[in-house]
Amino acid sequence: MARREHHYQVSVKWTGNKGKGTASYKAYDRDYVIQASSKPEIAGSSDPAFLGDAKKWNPEDLLVASVSACHKLWYLHLCAEAGIVVQTYLDQAEGTMVEDKTGRFESIVLKPQITVAAGNNIELALSLHHTAHELCYIANSLNFPVRCEPQITHKNE
Repeated sequence: MARREHHYQVSVKWTGNKGKGTASYKAYDRDYVIQASSKPEIAGSSDPAFLGDAKKWNPEDLLVASVSACHKLWYLHLCAEAGIVVQTYLDQAEGTMVEDKTGRFESIVLKPQITVAAGNNIELALSLHHTAHELCYIANSLNFPVRCEPQITHKNE
């Protein structure tokens, strides 16, 4: 395949200045807004462990969600091509980040629960997760392992 480039532009605007800027660590909120063209805004903050707002998306949530969504999109594409009819797909993905001298993610585990149409080949449906993982742009860009632990059932089970 010939090399193709895709470009993405987002704006991340800090909205947490409480009047004194970053005069001290506790003088400001960690809130921000993510914007991209005409898409809905995403309200964000830092993780509550870092004085953030637990009701808003933090970068760690967004990273785990990006991996999960990328895998799902590839998986659904592969299933459609293979004749596997996916009825439902719900991933309860989990990421583990550690703090030592710096912070970093150690792993992400995808845990998709999938229902396929009656009579579909569950072994094939399971094997397509491996291919989806190999093709996932986001997972391929990370420097830590991403595992997938799918559970697949037939619609009539």
